Amino acid sequence: MTESQRVPVLEMKGITKRFPGVLANDEVDFTLENGEIHALLGENGAGKSTLMKILYGLYQADSGTICVNGQEVQIREPNDALRLGIGMVHQHFMLVQRFTVAESLVLGAEPRRRGIFLDMDTAVAKVKEVSEQYGLAIDPTARIMDISVGMQQRVEILKALLRGADILVLDEPTAVLTPQEVSELFVIMRNLKARGKSIIFITHKLKEVMAISEHVTVIRRGKVVGALDTVATSVDELATLMVGRDVELVVEKGPADPGDDVLAVEDLQVLDARRLPAVRGVSLSVRSGEIVGIAGVDGNGQSELVEAITGMRRSIAGKVTLAGRDVTNREPRKLFELGVVHIPADRQRHGLVLDFTVAENMVLQTYYRPPFSTKSRLNWEAIRREARRLIEQFDIRTPGEDVSASSLSGGNQQKVIVARELSRHPELVVAAQPTRGLDVGAIEFVHQKLVEARDAGKAVLLVSLELDEILALSDRIAVMYEGEIVGVLDREEATEELLGLMMAGASRGPGPKAQEVVGK
Repeated sequence: MTESQRVPVLEMKGITKRFPGVLANDEVDFTLENGEIHALLGENGAGKSTLMKILYGLYQADSGTICVNGQEVQIREPNDALRLGIGMVHQHFMLVQRFTVAESLVLGAEPRRRGIFLDMDTAVAKVKEVSEQYGLAIDPTARIMDISVGMQQRVEILKALLRGADILVLDEPTAVLTPQEVSELFVIMRNLKARGKSIIFITHKLKEVMAISEHVTVIRRGKVVGALDTVATSVDELATLMVGRDVELVVEKGPADPGDDVLAVEDLQVLDARRLPAVRGVSLSVRSGEIVGIAGVDGNGQSELVEAITGMRRSIAGKVTLAGRDVTNREPRKLFELGVVHIPADRQRHGLVLDFTVAENMVLQTYYRPPFSTKSRLNWEAIRREARRLIEQFDIRTPGEDVSASSLSGGNQQKVIVARELSRHPELVVAAQPTRGLDVGAIEFVHQKLVEARDAGKAVLLVSLELDEILALSDRIAVMYEGEIVGVLDREEATEELLGLMMAGASRGPGPKAQEVVGK
């Protein structure tokens, strides 16, 4: 069969899907060739995940056809997709935390001896065999709760492979991964491709599209606006296609004009959930009118430091002061009333009440204040009016303010949190992974808002696993390793290579502008 005669492994033609008030997919065409990695690119709410949920049988299209290996098929539920060799790894993993890897993978299809007894030895052996075959390096006996997020994602991929998937849909697979885990995932994806698997890579990260895919389809507001060979396009062109306008991939900002200390952390010590030391004598300051970024590989104490500063976790020693006032171990509401706002790293656990509406989530910490509450009664019109204002200002893709937060895409959930926190006129902004799961247009917007807060004299503490983000926004950069700050650099002397060395534990001694803070 010639190249022109080869039948695509998957064709979706004229797919249309409507929800109340939203046209999610509008006559979408999508083609996947055998043995390729094809990026499906678009802003949050553009319709990427909806299209793939139709392919996987979670949604039903209003119109359009799906062909697998040249044959038109009907996919009414995920079991239909699995029988056709289609597997999907969702953005939020579906694993039982207390189960072992092997138990999680055979759940619902447990091997039996004599048709009665659970045969976990066979399950462990099968998991080990397939894991080694695809270079996944998974321990079948490890408990899900004890392995990293990146390893949990490998378990989800292995689950699809064990069920016979030849077409793999990876929905925002890098949204919760460290840079190292992203690199490892790309190695796995290339191994899968080499073994004949076809991969649909849903993302909004342009560098990753350029690094891993052969083809890219761009969706904007439910319509396909480009289907390109990756080698024939560029980051700038893809950004313009995604957003419909030119995008500043690196926000422009002038030099900082810092004032007095707003936040001062002195010799802080914090334990993690296992009661082991996570923050080991950290000292740090953030002045008004500056952004201080904290860089580091995930799991080096950044989360516990942020939680201690924002009142979510108690410290066992040390001191936190806000504008000279001791606020060590104060509760979150008191800190909020003193001018601290917090964009948490885990939007679903700490940022939102998923069963609440968008409007309710917008006033989670201000509902008791006028105009949202008068004489101990909620003013729902004022609450909805504020929600509509923020939805428009922050371009949150939602049918309305009265839908539940759980119905929004991950990126739009993040926008709700960012909109709520940055609209409160704070003195200190603590932003942990503020653009996790956001597309380039939304990232540009959030970055601009953080810079605007700095330029308005606010203090901003930024914690991010994305070195590009740290380098783009920070005026000073602190690097955490094993619960300690190994050094603080002024932005102009920081490079990706130097930060990478420090993130691996290399201490930065005093230089012309570097500030050694260990033992301060």
